[in-house]
Amino acid sequence: MSKQSEHGTALITGASSGIGATYAKRLARRGYDLLLVARDEQRLAALGSTLSEETGVRVEVLRADLTQEADLQVVEQRLRDDAAISLLINNAGVATNGPLAEANAQQVGTLINLNIVALTRLSSAAAASFGARGRGAIINVASVVALIPEMFNAVYSASKAYVLSLTQTMHHELSAQGVQVQAVLPGITRTEIWERSGIDEANLNPAMIMEVGDMVDAALAGFDQRELITIPSLPNADDWAQFVAARGKLGPNLSHSRPAERYRIAG
Repeated sequence: MSKQSEHGTALITGASSGIGATYAKRLARRGYDLLLVARDEQRLAALGSTLSEETGVRVEVLRADLTQEADLQVVEQRLRDDAAISLLINNAGVATNGPLAEANAQQVGTLINLNIVALTRLSSAAAASFGARGRGAIINVASVVALIPEMFNAVYSASKAYVLSLTQTMHHELSAQGVQVQAVLPGITRTEIWERSGIDEANLNPAMIMEVGDMVDAALAGFDQRELITIPSLPNADDWAQFVAARGKLGPNLSHSRPAERYRIAG
């Protein structure tokens, strides 16, 4: 058996394909041991075997449906108990298509449970463990629709806005404890999520679709630069800085004891 990696173990959710599998490949090349989590155990095992043979890292696969309480608890507990885990990548997620008025309640519930509830609970478990040890990192995969919700489905966009907000707050809470936090906001990326959500990729503008390898490489470059927010397709980082500055400008006037003059009724 190979010795434990000096980088520790990366726990990756949604690791059987797409963004998660690509993160696994890139991190294995960097020397991380891997704990791959997804529902499709067969695909996980095939990926794990290939990466172990190619890179020599230790790979464990854990079949789990994070929308199911028992499975979610298993992964949570692993994050709390396994001191070798040094990196959590919250990648698992689903999308839905169509307007909110026509939404399927069961599908909406599944999306919220996976994109929000599971991500929050795993982030909490990792924050507690990493913070206590004074090291570790959490990467949350969000989406650019967190910034432009009108571009896509209401529930999916709202779930990714939640991920962005959660990550920003986690950074505020954890940075002093030595824990790095990053939110990755991809644009349209060529993965299976579109087919699964009922969207025909042929109807998407090819100029807007990024290959998954390019997206993950950019995200990891941002991680190496210790970016809090990484938007892989954004050419000018100053645009994001100005957005953050504009948000900060609102701060002093978001809570006062009296309404603004423009809301006062004459007489």
